[in-house]
Amino acid sequence: MSRPRPIHALAAAAAAVAVALGPAALPVTAAPAQDTQELPTADQLKSALLTAADLGPDYTELPVTQSPGPGESPAPVTGCAALSALINMRATQTGKDLPYAAVELDGPDGNPMVTQTLAAEAPDRLTADFNTVADALRTCHDITFNAGTEDSVTFTVTPVTLGDRKDAPAVHLDGSLAGVQLNAYVGIERFGTVAMAFGYFERQGTSEQAASMQYRTAVAKVERTLGTHAGSTTAPTPATPAGQPV
Repeated sequence: MSRPRPIHALAAAAAAVAVALGPAALPVTAAPAQDTQELPTADQLKSALLTAADLGPDYTELPVTQSPGPGESPAPVTGCAALSALINMRATQTGKDLPYAAVELDGPDGNPMVTQTLAAEAPDRLTADFNTVADALRTCHDITFNAGTEDSVTFTVTPVTLGDRKDAPAVHLDGSLAGVQLNAYVGIERFGTVAMAFGYFERQGTSEQAASMQYRTAVAKVERTLGTHAGSTTAPTPATPAGQPV
């Protein structure tokens, strides 16, 4: 069954933030080989992603193989000049050849929807990219997404705290489309050389407690799998998957 139209608006919001922080976030030159050698691999990042088993039996996992390609911006975006510029920039860029992994986890009939992306970069570049996206989120008060039809949805954006770190940027997006209430909780976090973008999206409800619980689950799994902690600027030391040589 296809998702109700409002969920497509939520999906657009999820993809937009993921793109803003993902491997094609900003126009940069390729990282030197000595930097990329120390980054976690795409497989290691994938192992740190949430799965349906982490969230519960009502969820279905939909792996995302890569971020949208050039010219495939998830949705036209206006408002919040800094954040809109990052999102819309993706439509004309080629991606960076850096480790990246993403997943979407859908509840019954796609509601709620949880998204998570992990992207790795050299420390200095990640610091610049992360701070740029964090500042864009902090200065955003309302943003409009095309809902995939002639309609659009405008979200009011307010800061929230999703996890244990009060300094971790996170926002609540509140809007409506065709009379349906839409809510989203979006947070970003850094784990050394890895950045995470997390989204919790729902219709006809506003479950900040559930969003916070699942965000904390995501953070804990990344910390456990990559051998680092939230907010760290030290390169992670991923655990070797079972059955692979050390």
